[in-house]
Amino acid sequence: MIEKDVTGRSRLPACSGRLHGSTPYSAAMGWFSRRGGRSGARRAGRSDGPKMEIDRKAVEQHLRSFVDSRLGVEAYVEPATSVTTTTIVLIAWDGEWTRRAVGSPKEGFEISQKLGIPVYDVNKTGYPNRMREWSKRRRQGDA
Repeated sequence: MIEKDVTGRSRLPACSGRLHGSTPYSAAMGWFSRRGGRSGARRAGRSDGPKMEIDRKAVEQHLRSFVDSRLGVEAYVEPATSVTTTTIVLIAWDGEWTRRAVGSPKEGFEISQKLGIPVYDVNKTGYPNRMREWSKRRRQGDA
């Protein structure tokens, strides 16, 4: 039954707070639970996707260890997509590679310059053949 409030507008009747007589509404329906509630409490950042939070120190440490342990390393900055943020790929002389999220193209170029290695925009240069060859050998179990 629909009731009218003091202004004459229709409204639903007051409920007892129970769904089907036994379960409280708050337990049965989580209107705001997926977003962290109305309180404005901020949840931890995303762990993937274009808006993910990046531990820049850990990224730089990993890339530094890759550069220090391999010869002829070059960096390739990859653009963000609908599912990933901007990434940087380091490729050694033999084709071995590693990829890490950096957040923006500017950050990718800055990190590469800090590492003292050549850096390229993958949209302009493409990937070197040695990367594909190394990946192929690795899939076949020869790398």
